[in-house]
Amino acid sequence: MSDVRIEKVDTKKDLKRFIKFPWVVYKGDPNWVPPMILDVKERLDRDKNPFFEHAEMELFLAFKDGVLSGRIAAIIDDNHNQAHDEKVAFFGMYESVNDPDVSGALLDRAAAWGQEHGMNTLRGPMNLSMNDECAFLLEGFDSPPVIMMTYNPAYYLDLMEQAGMVKAKDLFAFYMHKDHVLAQKVETIVKRVQKSTNITLRTVNPKTLDEDVEKIRYVYNHGWEKNWGFVPWTDHELDHMAVQLKQLADWDIVILAEHQGKPVGFAFGLPNYNEALIKMNGRLLPFGLLKLLYYKRKITGMRAVVFGILKEYRMTGLSYMLYWKLEKNSVEKGFTWAETSWQLEDNDAVNHFVSSIGGEVYKKYRIFERKIEG
Repeated sequence: MSDVRIEKVDTKKDLKRFIKFPWVVYKGDPNWVPPMILDVKERLDRDKNPFFEHAEMELFLAFKDGVLSGRIAAIIDDNHNQAHDEKVAFFGMYESVNDPDVSGALLDRAAAWGQEHGMNTLRGPMNLSMNDECAFLLEGFDSPPVIMMTYNPAYYLDLMEQAGMVKAKDLFAFYMHKDHVLAQKVETIVKRVQKSTNITLRTVNPKTLDEDVEKIRYVYNHGWEKNWGFVPWTDHELDHMAVQLKQLADWDIVILAEHQGKPVGFAFGLPNYNEALIKMNGRLLPFGLLKLLYYKRKITGMRAVVFGILKEYRMTGLSYMLYWKLEKNSVEKGFTWAETSWQLEDNDAVNHFVSSIGGEVYKKYRIFERKIEG
């Protein structure tokens, strides 16, 4: 192996280099959406991000022949390992030049850190968990990612395989245009369901946001609890998320379903802010804020981020009602297309549902793993 040196991030200067390194990897790539630097700093801040109340992390930089060539985060999420009875060290925030020596050294260091902490599996990427951005783009490199979805050079897939990483799980992203051919079929189904149920749908009320967010958390934590890799939100993570949502959410596309006053489902849509962020180069100042306000008005896409339905209501047709309301409100707001993402490849019920309402798989993502040798 060539001269690859791995160094732990210990100083503010190191952290700055860690955060700015992607600008080296993606220079000239028209589909890359630069992350907001302030957001990345906050995500990695152990004092500000409530994720670190149940997780620990170490950041590493890779230098080849003295030149900064890669980065990686090694992560242990106690809540995940307790929920799934695993001993997994996750890797995330991964970026690398196209060099198997650099990539291999980064992954080896993350694995060694995991082994030092008693873990037996390395899995990722997670930035920093499956409740954040996760997985490498596998198919669909011809367009930018939507908000909170990943993008990477295609050569990352080869680097993973060369480092002994194997597929753990694939994720699907579905595309739908507002004029999809199944619109009439879905409307017919919804009208039939509405006649046979007294479930009510409404948009989230910003005046009672705390109460509505708590209802969403209840459905999310109970509706997803058996999914692969799922870890419930903690109260502090929920509060942190609510603060962020106040800045980003369009409440007309956040739908809550209730039955006799009880929350039973929700559909969460988010404008595709990446259409604006791609113009900003990661900074709000000096002109980024003006760009954001300008391009925000020109956003055409929406991401259906997450659906949640309590188990006992999954066969009621509620999924059709929720999506129909979300789509109707989105079109009225001027959105012309949507991505529904992400879905586990083997969640046949959900994948069949999204296909049945006009969605087509147009991007795929992959999570990798390997055993940590004792």
